[in-house]
Amino acid sequence: MDVRSENSSVQVVRWAKLPGQVIQRTRLQVWFIRVCSSILIWTCLVQLVSVGELWHPKFFTGVFNNINVSTRLSSEATTVVTTPPPPPPPLPPPRNYISNGFLKVSCNGGLNQMRAAICDMVAVARLLNLTLVVPELDKKSFWADPSDFEDIFNVAHFIDSLRDEVRIVKRLPKRFSKKYGYHPLQMPPVSWSSEKYYLEQILPLFNKHKVIHFNRTDARLANNGISFHLQKLRCRTNFHALKFTPSIEALGNKLVHLLQEKGPFLALHLRYEMDMLAFSGCTHGCTIEEAEELKRLRYAFPWWREKDIVSEERRSQGLCPLTPEEATLILQALGFDQNTQIYIASGEIYGSEKRLAELRATFPRVVKKETLLDPEELRQFQNHSSQMAALDFMVSVASNVFVPSYDGNMAKLVEGHRRYLGFKKTIQLNRRKLVELIDLHQNGTLSWNEFSNAVKSSHENRMGQPKHRTIITEKPKEEDYFYANPEECFCETSNCTNSQVSPVSNAIQ
Repeated sequence: MDVRSENSSVQVVRWAKLPGQVIQRTRLQVWFIRVCSSILIWTCLVQLVSVGELWHPKFFTGVFNNINVSTRLSSEATTVVTTPPPPPPPLPPPRNYISNGFLKVSCNGGLNQMRAAICDMVAVARLLNLTLVVPELDKKSFWADPSDFEDIFNVAHFIDSLRDEVRIVKRLPKRFSKKYGYHPLQMPPVSWSSEKYYLEQILPLFNKHKVIHFNRTDARLANNGISFHLQKLRCRTNFHALKFTPSIEALGNKLVHLLQEKGPFLALHLRYEMDMLAFSGCTHGCTIEEAEELKRLRYAFPWWREKDIVSEERRSQGLCPLTPEEATLILQALGFDQNTQIYIASGEIYGSEKRLAELRATFPRVVKKETLLDPEELRQFQNHSSQMAALDFMVSVASNVFVPSYDGNMAKLVEGHRRYLGFKKTIQLNRRKLVELIDLHQNGTLSWNEFSNAVKSSHENRMGQPKHRTIITEKPKEEDYFYANPEECFCETSNCTNSQVSPVSNAIQ
């Protein structure tokens, strides 16, 4: 290093080249050459592979096949190929109409009474060109089920699948809410009403009240005399729009699968529950203490209007559900043997397991949802009677034979579903005739063979075959229920004949 001084104020320093700088430059050159070489080699390799795939020489095929086979086997061991679900069917175009107002409804009763009411209210909304608010479900009845509509039914499917007929909203606009001081007109429509009643008595009310709240909806639309299109819409709502939630459907389908794995099965709707016995006043087979308990319960509920009931009179008129012991006798008389798989579709049987002892002794293959499923699977449905009833509904519809011990709402709606699905065997018990035959057999008047033959002959035409509804114009409660036999939904024209009746008509889908 040289240091020079000029004018003693400026210093110029000149550095000589150091060996370390030469070494550093040399290393950079080496690395640059290596990178370029690597790129060139990989480029050549890619070109060779491409040519090999084009010409398929044995060398490349053998080498790469060996590598691919081992990789594929290891991946297939851990990968399951699943078929994607089919896309949902396209939604129908919405119906455009000027709405005359909002219809709010509060359903009353159990699951199936509310189900029928929802179908009726869809038809009423369509008739009057109303906007329907998603129905409220009963939370104040004997069952005290807190479930909302969306806890039981698939609300999005309900709204979308009917949009070409009725506009349905989840809730009222804010301007019509109580928070903003709006009070809708509340009223129960008249039971078994015709279209004329709704057009002449209800529709004019919407000129003054933009929202009407029907606070009772059970049986508010007539069975008969309704236009063909509205009858079809009632069916479409019942069979297609009211789908259960995915969680209910999944567990219901599991129950059906578990039963079908073990062979054909009979679903026995054993309507021998506390609420039914208290409401009907039927105490045949109960102890004195049990009869008093049921009487107290009947008086505790003001909407159960009949209070003083003579149990034996009602039983002789066929107005009582069969007891578990009576149901056992009838199933035997109809020819079902001990190998029959029986699913009991019901809530808690009054008297618990002691009342099922005879049934289980006669038919060892008796099961319930509580015995088929793990308790953890049913936990989410406990204390939700309507959700539990939905599971029984699914199993009853899918069963090979359905036998209801009482013709309540569930029995009627299941019967209608089974007719729609191809007139599946549903034994409609003639309880008035049966209790007479049972008493004659038990007092020794009829031998077993005579009793069995009489039971079979009296039910030959009560197996769910196609037939027309019985119409009693002045007594709609006594005529055949629309939802038990919706015959308009099995044919294409308004003038149905038995020859035209066919299951699952495309006309309402």
